[in-house]
Amino acid sequence: MNQTIFQFFHWYTTAGGTWWQHFQEIVPQLKEQGITHVWLPPAYKGSKGPTSEGYDVYDLYDLGEFDQKGSVATKYGDRDTYLSAVRYAQEQQLKVLPDIVLNHKLGGDAEESFAVLRIDPENRTNVIGDPFQINGFTHFTFPGRAGKYSSFEWNFQSFSGVDYAANLPPEEQGIFKILNDYGEEWSKAVDDEKGNFDYLMGADVEFRNPYVQEELIKWGLWYYDTVHPDGFRLDAVKHMSWKYYKKWIAAMRAHADKELFIVGEYWTADNIEAMLRYMQQTEESMYLFDTILHHHFHLASCGEYDLRQLYDNTFTAHYPQYSVTFVDNHDTQPLQSLESPVQPWFKPIAYALILLREQGIPCIFYPDWYGASYRDKDQDIELPAVGELSVLQIARQKYAYGEQEDHFVSGDLIGWVRKGDPAHPLTGCVVIISNHEGGHIHMQYPHFSGKTFINCLNDTQVIQLSEDGGADFYVSGKGVAVWIPVEAHE
Repeated sequence: MNQTIFQFFHWYTTAGGTWWQHFQEIVPQLKEQGITHVWLPPAYKGSKGPTSEGYDVYDLYDLGEFDQKGSVATKYGDRDTYLSAVRYAQEQQLKVLPDIVLNHKLGGDAEESFAVLRIDPENRTNVIGDPFQINGFTHFTFPGRAGKYSSFEWNFQSFSGVDYAANLPPEEQGIFKILNDYGEEWSKAVDDEKGNFDYLMGADVEFRNPYVQEELIKWGLWYYDTVHPDGFRLDAVKHMSWKYYKKWIAAMRAHADKELFIVGEYWTADNIEAMLRYMQQTEESMYLFDTILHHHFHLASCGEYDLRQLYDNTFTAHYPQYSVTFVDNHDTQPLQSLESPVQPWFKPIAYALILLREQGIPCIFYPDWYGASYRDKDQDIELPAVGELSVLQIARQKYAYGEQEDHFVSGDLIGWVRKGDPAHPLTGCVVIISNHEGGHIHMQYPHFSGKTFINCLNDTQVIQLSEDGGADFYVSGKGVAVWIPVEAHE
């Protein structure tokens, strides 16, 4: 079976502590649709308690068990419901990939006073002025947990920087480099955007601190033994020491009793060199999301675009065996931090490109399957479900096998043939895409000479292959057609 990941959340997932229960109820549908992996949101307590999306990490050990930050349960539910949902999904042969956020913490329990340097936000290597003292919420004691699972307390030595000083007025806030025992400079084992992109948000974890290193590995082993996940989605890896993450992953894999599927988020719209360098630095220890391909989808959906350039300088083009492809996610959806949504008309095209091609493992976004609506920043947003998506996913599991032959004939008309696999009888398909007017591409499919093909997205459209296996496969304007043998469709 072809692997397919499902991102089972979005930024505006309904609060109220019922999401894990909802997930468990939906598991049979996902299994029936040929989903193999499910990416779940961060399960631990965030600084906003019952409304936290999980990326404002407060306590990694609190999976909805302790009365902290205004609630016991997280936005998604309590610990028992979470563990039950994970176990049920795995019983149904779905692999579970929890979201892991180790880069930063928010919501400290007490203030500390420490020396800092003010940093230029656009060039993080540029220091503004002399060292001075600030008060920051960097002491994490987790009183609600009272030492259960771990007695480790975080203090300013555990962090490399903050963006809030409790003793400064709003106009004097900024990015502050903490002068801890591990140096006046940021870690160099990170991305070099903005000069140095160690700092992202909140209290930035100091991965040069050996006690922090030990604690996060200890937590990872505890989390594995508690949840028994099948892998992880790693958040914001470009902002963290690649040296440490390589060590952390090795520790998890050595401890696990099964193969772990690990995919990292290295966000860039166009810097393929940085992604390739990261893969070399980490010795190909994880998959990466192809954020560059997503950006190309976004651009293609917003105006004139040469479809032949979709894969130029993408991670998929360079590392197809380690690429996870996607159309949108919780960061790119409207009103979010990396807002770059793919327009609705192009989404069926984009999903055909990730689901029906040989390269990459595709990831489906929850609102694209189920739809979503929300209000934020005085705006009402409606994300319609992609009507063709379930058919495309079925086509992936039934027909998208075998060698791939591309026919990228013009800037607004491309296609490819999947030649099928003897291990999967009656497999293979022909896909054709247009981002302008309708058209056709003549393609050869000798294996099905003389056979009738049908467009599985519109079963009123049929064509007859010639005796040598050739045919003009066509598509309507701004659309996608997936041609399969009639006998396979019946």
